[in-house]
Amino acid sequence: MKRNYENEMLALTETLKRGAKLLLHSCCAPCSSACLERLKDTFDITVLYYNPNIDEETEYEKRKAEQIRFLKETGWAKILDCDHDKQAFEAMAHGLESEPERGARCYKCYALRLEKTAQTAKENGFEWFCTTLSLSPHKNAEWLNELGEKAGEKYGVRFLPSDFKKKGGYPRSIELSKKYGLYRQDFCGCRFSKR
Repeated sequence: MKRNYENEMLALTETLKRGAKLLLHSCCAPCSSACLERLKDTFDITVLYYNPNIDEETEYEKRKAEQIRFLKETGWAKILDCDHDKQAFEAMAHGLESEPERGARCYKCYALRLEKTAQTAKENGFEWFCTTLSLSPHKNAEWLNELGEKAGEKYGVRFLPSDFKKKGGYPRSIELSKKYGLYRQDFCGCRFSKR
């Protein structure tokens, strides 16, 4: 039987004391919008902007600037920025260049970003970590939760199960993007997706 990660998240958040520290990996401001709206009343959130998959420096900086602007306008979270570690993505993708979208390369990319988030959460004293990636209808929530749980076990930080596309998460992100005038990209950022 398939797990319902949305229900697991709701059950967990009902038991938590308000203000638990959460490190939320974010791929972009539009995806973070609906996730943050859903989590902000339970957690003290810091967004981790770690996206080595984004190929072009200008695209990376544009998405990062939108994330920062959105957080400043809403006050829903703080931000923890990472360097644009493009080499980490290229090393991970080596040998997987011909993989189709949503295949083994994407799985390894999810693992790369979740591992970094778990490690950063551990190093900075966060109780929980999570990712906005499950908001997208193009991302595999089962993979993301599996990889998040593994990374959490490795670093001793709790992974918050989630499938943010449930309960209208993706349409809500579109509404919030319009409300805040957020730049919405049409590809994940990597050169393979763009191609």
